[in-house]
Amino acid sequence: MDMLQDLESLQFEYGVPEEDRIWLYLQGRSRGLMIEACAHATFFCKLLYNLRASLNENQSSRHLSIDSLNSATPEEFKVGIIGGGHLGKQLAGTLLQLVPIPAESLRISTRRPEALGELQKLGIKCFYRNADLVSWADVIFLCCLPSQLPNICVEIHTSLEKTSIVYSFVAAVPLPRLKLLLNHTNILRPQYQYGEDSVSIWGANKKVIAALQDPTILQATCPYSPAGGIILKIKWLEGVFYAALNICTARNMAHSQVLQLLSELFLSVHFEDCGKDTASCPKFQITDFVSKAYGKNLSQERPFPWFDLTAVQLKETPFSQHLSSSPVLQDHLTHLYCASFGISLTKEQPVVSTGSPSQ
Repeated sequence: MDMLQDLESLQFEYGVPEEDRIWLYLQGRSRGLMIEACAHATFFCKLLYNLRASLNENQSSRHLSIDSLNSATPEEFKVGIIGGGHLGKQLAGTLLQLVPIPAESLRISTRRPEALGELQKLGIKCFYRNADLVSWADVIFLCCLPSQLPNICVEIHTSLEKTSIVYSFVAAVPLPRLKLLLNHTNILRPQYQYGEDSVSIWGANKKVIAALQDPTILQATCPYSPAGGIILKIKWLEGVFYAALNICTARNMAHSQVLQLLSELFLSVHFEDCGKDTASCPKFQITDFVSKAYGKNLSQERPFPWFDLTAVQLKETPFSQHLSSSPVLQDHLTHLYCASFGISLTKEQPVVSTGSPSQ
C-alpha cells in the first residue's frame, strides 16, 4: 500500500468536483478538532492523575516536577467513555497510550460493544450499561450524538456522585442545558472557535496518537495557540483549575496546602531563567480563586468552597482576571502543557498568542 500512497486516483479529493473543492478545508478542520479534543482530554487526565497521586500519598509538601507528572501512577483513577463512535475510539486509544491509563482503569459504554474488538483485545472493558459505567468512573467523557444525550442523561443522572466529573464533547448541547439534564454541576465542556486563517497542519495521514507526538501539531493544540485555525476558549482552562480545587475540597484539604500543591503542580515548568530567579515564578494566592472578602474570612485550615464548574465556565471569576492579566502565568501554563507531552520549549519558540486570550 505504500506504493499507492500518492496515487492521485486514491486520494479523497480526486472525486470532488472542482466547484466543490472550496469546502475541502472542512476535512482538515474536522481532523484538527479531533486532535485538539483528544489532546486537551489527555492533558486534563494527566493533571488529575498527578493531583490524586499526590493526595493519596500525602505529598502536599513535596515538590512535584514534570517528571512526576509523566510518571504518576493512577491506580485508583477510573475513566469512563460513553459512546463508541469515531471520537470515543480515538479518545480511548489516546488516553490508553499517552497518559497512560491502564486498560483496567478505562471502560466504554456503547450500543455496539461488539464493534470495539480491537480495544477489547487491549484489555478495555466494553459494554452497554451507561448507569453502571457512571457509578464506577471518576471522570466520564460524553462522546455521543446530541440526539442521544437526553436519554443518556435520564439513565445516568441518579448514578452520578457529587465528585464525578462529566466532560462533554457534545458541542450542540450548552452547559446550562447539560446541567439541567444531569442535575449536576461538576461538568467541563471545551469550546472551540475558528480563526480566520485555516492552516493545514494536522497531518492527514497520521493517527491521532502520532500527530500528538509531532511538535508542530502539539504546539498548535496549546490552549493559547492560534495555529491551525482552531482556538480553545480559555474558560475551559479555568474549569480545569476549579475542578482541581473541588478534588482537594472533597478531601477536606486546607486551602493553604491546596495553593502550595497547585503551584507546584501547575507551575513546575518554566524557562531556565526562572530557575536562576525563582522569585519571579508565579505562585497562587487565595484571591486568585475567590473574592477578597471571602478570602479574608477563610481561616488557614479551612478548605475551599465547592465550586459550580458550569458557572465558572459561563461567568467572570477571580481567576479569569488573574489569568488574563498575567502573561507570566500564561507562559508557565504553556510550558506545562507542552512538557506534559514530552516537548520542551525555548524562548525562541513562543506559543502564546500576542492577542487577548479568547474567553
